[in-house]
Amino acid sequence: MTFRISRPAAMTSLALAMAACYAHAEPADAVVVTATRSPQPLANVISDTITISAEQIAESGAGSIVDLLQRQRGIEIARNGGAGTASSVYIRGANSNQNIVLVDGVRIGSSTTGAANWSAIPLTAIDHIEIVYGPLSSLYGADAIGGVIQIFTKKGKGAPSVTAFAGYGSDTTREVDATLSGATGGEHSFSYAISAGKEKSDGFNATRRGLSSYNADRDGYDKENAAGQFSLQLAPGYEAGALFVHSKLESQYDAGTSAYNVRSTASLDTAAVYGKAKFVQNIDTLLQYSESRDKGQNWSSAAATGYSRIDTKQTDITLQNDVRIGDDVLQVLYDHRKEDVSTNGAKDMNRDRTTNSWAASYNARRGANLLNAAVRRDKSVYGAKTTGSLGYGYDFTKQLRATASYGTSFRAPTYNELYYPGYGNEGNKPEQGKNAEIGLRWDDGVNALSANYYHNKLTDLLVNTTPCPFGIDGYTYGCAYNVNKATLEGVTIAGATKLAGVNLAASIDLQDPKDDTSNKRLARRAKKHGNVTADYGIGALKLGAELEFSGDRFDDAANKNRLGGYGLVNLFATYAFARDWSALVRWNNIGDKQYDLARNYATPGSKVFAGIRYGYK
Repeated sequence: MTFRISRPAAMTSLALAMAACYAHAEPADAVVVTATRSPQPLANVISDTITISAEQIAESGAGSIVDLLQRQRGIEIARNGGAGTASSVYIRGANSNQNIVLVDGVRIGSSTTGAANWSAIPLTAIDHIEIVYGPLSSLYGADAIGGVIQIFTKKGKGAPSVTAFAGYGSDTTREVDATLSGATGGEHSFSYAISAGKEKSDGFNATRRGLSSYNADRDGYDKENAAGQFSLQLAPGYEAGALFVHSKLESQYDAGTSAYNVRSTASLDTAAVYGKAKFVQNIDTLLQYSESRDKGQNWSSAAATGYSRIDTKQTDITLQNDVRIGDDVLQVLYDHRKEDVSTNGAKDMNRDRTTNSWAASYNARRGANLLNAAVRRDKSVYGAKTTGSLGYGYDFTKQLRATASYGTSFRAPTYNELYYPGYGNEGNKPEQGKNAEIGLRWDDGVNALSANYYHNKLTDLLVNTTPCPFGIDGYTYGCAYNVNKATLEGVTIAGATKLAGVNLAASIDLQDPKDDTSNKRLARRAKKHGNVTADYGIGALKLGAELEFSGDRFDDAANKNRLGGYGLVNLFATYAFARDWSALVRWNNIGDKQYDLARNYATPGSKVFAGIRYGYK
């Protein structure tokens, strides 16, 4: 592994990383769900995990979930313009379709591309986010190569409460949202949370001169969303519930100089009903039925051929049993997932496929020793895959822990890679990953420092291959084929402290995401990237600053089109001016830095956003 970073720069970055902020450190009693598929004290979790809290989301200002994720360690993004345009999220160098995205436990994404539509996910409906780094196919199945991101919407508890927000900013960006939540309490408590929001922006020109689709107009977006969670305690140990999320995004994009209103709509819908029961004292049973839909429509011209539609529907039935053996937990899982694609295009894409899965995991603590192990078997039209993982942690003291883990993973071929005319091949196999990592964490409640090294070896990567190896007529521009190998290797350093009343946070990723077949760096991934945050509270006033930085990247697999490195500085302030009332002002990219996340696509310049929040608990 060769990192092109100078020794002084590396030492400076390490010093900054050792100063990361107490406000962003995980509480000692924090409970996370995603790392083990069930609520688990963070103190018992081996996987590298972080939580983005409701407070951090509230301070994020206008923008999108992509902007929020860009400020987290281990994550890079690419985007074709502003907040409403197509976006990709890379975890530890893995492709956007090599990660799983869940909303309240419901898997989302397109079966044709294999990736979630990040621009359609409503930030205003989110309560908190959990990110688990590393392969989790042994828990979640296909596509969990780089990690899993789970989004949790707002949940009701306590007395009835109302929160509301209204904001306005650059590019005539407007945002409003409101939530009503609470719980009745008592033996048969009914909890509820209902939220709705709307964002609208005139945007800025998404393309630059040099792109064939360039148009000098603004490319705005309009997003509306609603979400709800409801649960009823039927009896001690028995609960029934339902939840939903709806989001619709209409965004403009460029397709040349035509005066036609070129646009797209993306709809994201999830819904689930579940039941929890404790039939036996030491066994918790969960049965859930869920649906998610990813629907995209495009209008590129006034002609009939200018309209396209692709609709993915996923249904999932999950039966999970958590057996508590003393302080240990044995989890046994069955999962049935069906994917159904409907499009007005190629008829070969209109089909469904099912995946049946069995999995088991075991989590144990023995004094200072932590152990987890998991195995899973997934069977679908592309064959059967068995994945496994083994992790170990040792607490030298209450503050210091060392971890080591090994896990296998895979990514299922997408519908495009299997069935798209002139490109797909039904004989394509899943991509495979083998990851080993070690970590060290220190946390004394005020100061925190972590370092994780990972080495993820990927084989059978599906890439466009020319000429097409299986020699079928009609594959003029190549085809999807399992031919490449890659290595995702890197070190992530992060930390937390409070110094003279100032909360400091920082992280740096030093990585080498490489295509082993061509010996080139993977497209749109940097050798180094990181973040620094500082905030200070003076009574009801809180002031903060952020630095986001990245080294150079390449926009193509051949590493010919270089995208320069960049550094962005953001400022924010919040002020609680009355009981239940607070104001937010955020100034992003104060230096009006011009930078590239994708070649010939514009990025936001200097932007200001301000808003008023009301709420009581």
